Amino acid sequence: MKTRGIVTVEFSLIALVFFTLLYVVMEVARAMYLLNTLQEVTRRAAAMAAVSDFSSASVMNQVRQTALLRSTPGMLTMGQPVSDAHVQIDYLALMRAGNGALTLTPIPTASLPACVARARLNCIADPNGASCIRFVRARVCTPNGNGGCDAVAYQTMVPLFSVPGALPLATTIAKAESLGLLPGSPLCP
Repeated sequence: MKTRGIVTVEFSLIALVFFTLLYVVMEVARAMYLLNTLQEVTRRAAAMAAVSDFSSASVMNQVRQTALLRSTPGMLTMGQPVSDAHVQIDYLALMRAGNGALTLTPIPTASLPACVARARLNCIADPNGASCIRFVRARVCTPNGNGGCDAVAYQTMVPLFSVPGALPLATTIAKAESLGLLPGSPLCP
């Protein structure tokens, strides 16, 4: 009976099963990492946006980059395709309806006050007005054209297999604090 090459065949079969299992374990670990990290990204973005000047594009870009644990534009470490473009920051008003109920309403970008001092004055004049920034919402999503958010498609680390599905929508809402207002800041025009 000839048994030459049997060890090679057995080794290759076991190696195939082992490396497939290793790949699956790595992808599950990465998915768990993303699940936890995306929530941390939104928490950091909301906390920083609550104390940052919303009228400065460079400040807001820095908030998005810092939320992704980076100091430069780019992807989330081990989290492709999530980049700073996927961190969406919205400012919310606390509107009072006719029946007395309070609802969080997004303030469109075009309707945001021109400066932080104006936002503070708007809140002093009418705390439940449409232009009073009361809360900051941070989300990790793919922005769609109508102001909404779509889930980011999951991308495997090694594109051997395609995994259908999307990353969960991560959202954090924080109370607006100083919004970057410094004492003695001049009013905007």
